[in-house]
Amino acid sequence: MKALVVQTLSPDLSGVELADLPVPSRGPGEVLVRIRAASLNFPDLLMTRGEYQLKPDLPFTAGLEFAGEVVEADADSGFAPGDAVYGGNKTGAFAEYAVVPARAVTRMPHGVGFPAAAALGAAYGTAYTGLVEIGGLKAGQWVLIHGASGGVGLAAVELAKRLGAHVIATTGTPDKVDRLMAASQADAVILADGRFREQVAELTGGALCDLVYDPVGGDVFDESTRCVAFGGKLLVIGFAGGRIAEISTNIPLIKGFSVVGVRAGEYARRFPDRGRAIREAVATLAAEGRLNPHIDRILPLERWREAFDAMAGRGIVGKVVLEP
Repeated sequence: MKALVVQTLSPDLSGVELADLPVPSRGPGEVLVRIRAASLNFPDLLMTRGEYQLKPDLPFTAGLEFAGEVVEADADSGFAPGDAVYGGNKTGAFAEYAVVPARAVTRMPHGVGFPAAAALGAAYGTAYTGLVEIGGLKAGQWVLIHGASGGVGLAAVELAKRLGAHVIATTGTPDKVDRLMAASQADAVILADGRFREQVAELTGGALCDLVYDPVGGDVFDESTRCVAFGGKLLVIGFAGGRIAEISTNIPLIKGFSVVGVRAGEYARRFPDRGRAIREAVATLAAEGRLNPHIDRILPLERWREAFDAMAGRGIVGKVVLEP
């Protein structure tokens, strides 16, 4: 099979190549899946550089998540050959076949195609875990979502709107403001550049935001501490901006807000029942047509470099999907 293999860690993808590998063999409790689509996530890029918290042993096949068809499964797994599923593991999705634990895949919602299903798991799972499971999102609340042109951010915008929140979406790129407004259903899109607290205050009538969803970090996090309402939560999703921010504890004390870390994958592993409930909730919303991942582009696996370069250059809105 063809697989995208990280042979060595490198800042410029020079250690990554499309290689021929044997189709993997599954063990008990695992399923073999023929991959029809796999979506690119920012951690995939970071792992090629050794900059992600997970550092797989080299060499490894890149890719966190996919959608495809079951080829082999245990009789008692709940899956049979031909079943359409989506999900993934920490690696292995950018290939023609993958082996993952049966618990790591979910039956595809009716009416959802392979590219959209491949974009559901990580982005919407993170959004649901952060906004609903940890953030306690309620209808009518104001939510500030940073990095909203990325897959994780745009999924959070859509989910929050579907659950009745008022959403302010941000981007760090001026030419993405109009594109993001067209791709999302946010109440407002602003540029997260410099001081944006005044814009947030004006949009919310001075109330500020009950939840701030931040996958960016750095200067965006610093300014976000001025945008959280008393009793609100600042959800730390990641550090796509590059700098890991620090905060003086007097700020959340005086302003009465919480800073909460969100690791959706680890949350699901530590609390498998809750993880299963989150996946089911996302699948139900997708089946009802209430979640529709925005796909920026679909590329064949052979054009993987174009996909990675687009993500590294911040040139996409939504998700990039690779098809083996």
